[in-house]
Amino acid sequence: MLDLISVIQNCICSKDDGMGAKSWPFEEARKILTRLNGTTPKKGYVLFETGYGPSGLPHIGTFGEVARTVMVQHSFNLLSDIPTRLFVFSDDMDGLRKVPDNVPNQNLLAQHLEEPLTSVPDPYGKFDSFGHHNNAMLRSFLDSFGFSYEFQSATDHYKSGNFDEMLLSVLRHFDEIMEVMLPTLRDERRATYSPFLPICPVTNKVLQVHTESVNVDAGTIVYKNPATGQFEETPVTKGKCKLQWKVDWGGRWSVFNVDYEMSGKDLIPSFLLSSKICKILGGTPPENLSYELFLDQNGQKISKSKGNGLTIDEWLKYAPQESLAYYMFQSPKKAKRLYFDVIPRAVDEYIVMLSQFDTQESAKRVDNPVYHIHNGAPPSAQNVLPFNILLNLAAVCGADNPGVMWGFVQKYMPEATPENADLLDKLINHAIAYYHDFVKPNLQYREPSALEKTAIRDLFDELQKAEQEISADDLQSIVFEVGKKYPFENLRQWFQGLYEVLLGNSDGPRLGSFIALYGIGNMCQLIENKTQEYVNTDNEQE
Repeated sequence: MLDLISVIQNCICSKDDGMGAKSWPFEEARKILTRLNGTTPKKGYVLFETGYGPSGLPHIGTFGEVARTVMVQHSFNLLSDIPTRLFVFSDDMDGLRKVPDNVPNQNLLAQHLEEPLTSVPDPYGKFDSFGHHNNAMLRSFLDSFGFSYEFQSATDHYKSGNFDEMLLSVLRHFDEIMEVMLPTLRDERRATYSPFLPICPVTNKVLQVHTESVNVDAGTIVYKNPATGQFEETPVTKGKCKLQWKVDWGGRWSVFNVDYEMSGKDLIPSFLLSSKICKILGGTPPENLSYELFLDQNGQKISKSKGNGLTIDEWLKYAPQESLAYYMFQSPKKAKRLYFDVIPRAVDEYIVMLSQFDTQESAKRVDNPVYHIHNGAPPSAQNVLPFNILLNLAAVCGADNPGVMWGFVQKYMPEATPENADLLDKLINHAIAYYHDFVKPNLQYREPSALEKTAIRDLFDELQKAEQEISADDLQSIVFEVGKKYPFENLRQWFQGLYEVLLGNSDGPRLGSFIALYGIGNMCQLIENKTQEYVNTDNEQE
């Protein structure tokens, strides 16, 4: 690892070296180094932060922000000896604005709208509150990836007094902050807006009410309580108030002295406003990457409250966690669909990158996604098969359990076992699950055309003549050469016909590799079965 670090530093730190790493985590890390002028901050470390609003179940977008931030942190650690920390901050004192669509006991939640999330009962009945439940889900998942982070709860910081000095500073700069915020609001909202949201002592709701007056010396505000109709004075400290989130965001940066935080493209205006507030409070806004949003199958932004798109558990049912991290690494500034149909490609692209890593020069490895996914030490790519091939194998052998799949795999790769090929074993299990839920229901076999029947029968004859030890490349050549004999418009039409007739899909795996895995004898039997089906059908119709 020391040699690789040396290469990275030599390639990246030299401003005159055009051959330096170009992957986006290193670009982001350079921004932080420039910000610091290469010196350690007074607090003694560089602070990375990522935020989370636990108003609904954590989704993949939430994970993506943490995963991407970790990638930048790791890149920074390779470029500098300055210590780093990562805060995962939960705004769990925010009021529950609406009942999420994808949780049980919705009537229970509906009775606690506008209350702090850490006061709303857990609809699952497992934790002290809904906020605690969602925080636990996020932490459990992040822990499963081995992320090194420090979880921060807004409720804890407000109620313990850690934010008190910042809250009093907001009180002192009340008018300046209002001057920043009011021009950005609609007339109706402007009439009631205040940086402070009092917690009602009667209803426990987070109140969106106008601040009638401020008392800087006493550290209090006066507001009209809608529950009582009376004007009430309350301290802004000790958890009696929380801040509007844009003010909270800027205030948090000033308290923690955050150096880096990325956020979604939809939050660009909010980031600019929070940056102004952070400066008013005497802080310096962090470096920022605005990433594009994830979209569901209909092109809509995924949402915790709607529960659209994919959940974390759903992705991990059908693919290993490394493929999810790979998907997050790719092009963070481009909008991407996040739905079930993206999984197979993400898995196979990850496998390709993993297989390339060992053969790459050290200077190029740092731009390989697997380098960032595995913190510089990706596993070996030996004994791994493409996910697409495994899906098609599951289809033709009707596999319901991994043992059947392993039977074929071990004839092709005798040295591989579930014990020494952990990734392959995971892929087999995932392929079976994905096949049964998404591939099998949509299989559509069709009858071959007259031209295809002749060509497929020719392929059958050529495969029967092939030696049993023939390589996957030579098998691929046989398929190519047979296709060339016949007047298809192009070879793509030939291959598509094979996929649709034999596998029930319009696309499929590299056939040479698939035949080598499935076995020549089994492939010939598949051809015979599928072509005979239509012969029998024709006879019945006659």
